[in-house]
Amino acid sequence: MKNRFIQFLTSAPTILVGGQAVIEGVMMRVPGAYATAVRDPKGDIQIRREDFTAITEKSSFWKKPILRGMASLYEAMKIGLGTLQWSADIAIPLKEGEKEPGKIANFLTTLFSIGLAVLLFMIAPMWITTKLLNVEKEALAFNLISGSFRILFFVVYLGLISLLSDVRRLFQYHGAEHRVVYNFESGREISVKNAQSFPTQHPRCGTSFLFIVLLSAIIVFAAIDMIVISILGTISLPIRLLFHLPLIPFVSGVGYEVIKLTAKNDNLFFRVLKKPGLWLQNITTRHPEDEMVEVAIQALKEAFGDQFDEVSGKEYVAEAIG
Repeated sequence: MKNRFIQFLTSAPTILVGGQAVIEGVMMRVPGAYATAVRDPKGDIQIRREDFTAITEKSSFWKKPILRGMASLYEAMKIGLGTLQWSADIAIPLKEGEKEPGKIANFLTTLFSIGLAVLLFMIAPMWITTKLLNVEKEALAFNLISGSFRILFFVVYLGLISLLSDVRRLFQYHGAEHRVVYNFESGREISVKNAQSFPTQHPRCGTSFLFIVLLSAIIVFAAIDMIVISILGTISLPIRLLFHLPLIPFVSGVGYEVIKLTAKNDNLFFRVLKKPGLWLQNITTRHPEDEMVEVAIQALKEAFGDQFDEVSGKEYVAEAIG
């Protein structure tokens, strides 16, 4: 099994590392596993590794275009929430006498966060467009305008939260994650010094993915509205929400396919398509401290485990979503 794993890694023309910034740390994901490294209040690095097989590797159904994006998004959210919670437990331990929040409290917090996101990035843009402009029955115009509001709210939201000191540190770890991924795929020796020589912006970043999803939503929702108007003869905000909200996973799947295309193509159109996501990363990534890069490197090494020495030192091509 080990030999097959190594052969796959060293012969594949794609980058096989992805990750995420967590509280005072970084999660790195590789084929078959992911590992999270977090620096605790004493300055020590705590590490947790989990074996993991993606659903797209277990089911041919979920390998199909669009569906693979939906599955990947679900798995990324599930892993992300779990690693964020673990990192919070390590980086911000409970004080004496404090009780850890129960599952119900965590569920309600997650539900509130999802509801707030839906309100801010779905309901509010469509409500404003409906109330301010008389384009409700013009599918393309309505979605171009509401989509522009959605993108504006997203950029403003990122800008505002980046002013928070804790979020700035999270964005520094985000930059550390990107630099270590770049270092790995370059084939150069992985070290703090080498990693710090790479940019913090990466085309496969989740920020870029979210921006592509926002663009994809304009096209998909416009097409859906045209169909609804042709059948019902009319459309309203409640009807739009009824059809748009359940299609969010589908839109994410479309965005996933677009990201894959931008990674595989370097013509003018796709270069232009990449630019806004890279610009946004000037907000969501910051220059990391050396100690942060060290944490990211530890996460990467732990994720690969015994295979690290055999897979590092080779140049990989960024064609997959990390």
